[in-house]
Amino acid sequence: MEGLSYKVIPQIKRVDRLNPEQLKNIYVTGPNNQLVPLSTIASIEHKTVARSLNRMQQLNAVTISGVPAASVDAALKFLEDEAHKVLPAGYVIDYTGGSRQLRIEGSKFGAVFGLAIVLIFLVLAAQFNSFRDPFIILFGSVPLALFGAGIFMFLKMPFGNFFTDGWTTSFNIYSSKNGILIVQFANELQRKGMAKLAAVAQAARIRLRPIMMVSVATVAGHFPLTLVTGAGAAARNSIGLVLVGGMTIGTIFTLFIVPSLYMLIAKEHHEKSLAEAEEEPVEDVDLTPEYAPALTPDGNGWKQG
Repeated sequence: MEGLSYKVIPQIKRVDRLNPEQLKNIYVTGPNNQLVPLSTIASIEHKTVARSLNRMQQLNAVTISGVPAASVDAALKFLEDEAHKVLPAGYVIDYTGGSRQLRIEGSKFGAVFGLAIVLIFLVLAAQFNSFRDPFIILFGSVPLALFGAGIFMFLKMPFGNFFTDGWTTSFNIYSSKNGILIVQFANELQRKGMAKLAAVAQAARIRLRPIMMVSVATVAGHFPLTLVTGAGAAARNSIGLVLVGGMTIGTIFTLFIVPSLYMLIAKEHHEKSLAEAEEEPVEDVDLTPEYAPALTPDGNGWKQG
């Protein structure tokens, strides 16, 4: 009804369904639209059946669930290939939960990711007043943070049981502003007349403390998630590993990579400041020297002339 599914359970009065034999007294439509008792066309047979019949989109369904050894997409692809081989004609596969979301929205990831990159670029361009400076963040901080967050996807050794087995996760929705702090402050120093190299070096030194405060606080706050056990531990471990790994590795490399990219890509902001200073009108200054009033002697002393 209007694109939504509702569970409808018809039910007769309780007094008419106290025992199985009363089912024979139910009237159904027969030939010539005449009502006839069910006992004339059916009989009761006792046998064992499933306690419940699952439905999916108003069809009989069997739920298949499991924990994939690889990625969820690879597991679903394997399931689809095997189902195509063994299922009879007329059987279909449908998904629920995260698998359904992956199949419905997975094909849109590229377009959404590209739109997000364009949006971030425009925001950074407006903030830095430059179309070149945003590439420092897009090529520096963001890839490093993603590398730190995703390294635990591939950290497990290919053979044997190593300590890395417990530190391996999958990439999920939980995955950098450190580079923005350095670039923004370096641009301000350039506008004050400093050279690009001196500006980024001083920005990295001055911004080191707030960067480390944020990074250490984030890592310390989420590190306990990497050690939890029990029910729901897998999800919390994934969150902790992505955040801790991303912040730690991303911060360490950002302090070295971002200044290097700044020297290669960033524009000369101090040139604009100097040009603006030259265009400012100079006030007329009266250069005629002012002399003190002359004092001349008189009979009683000195007087102003």
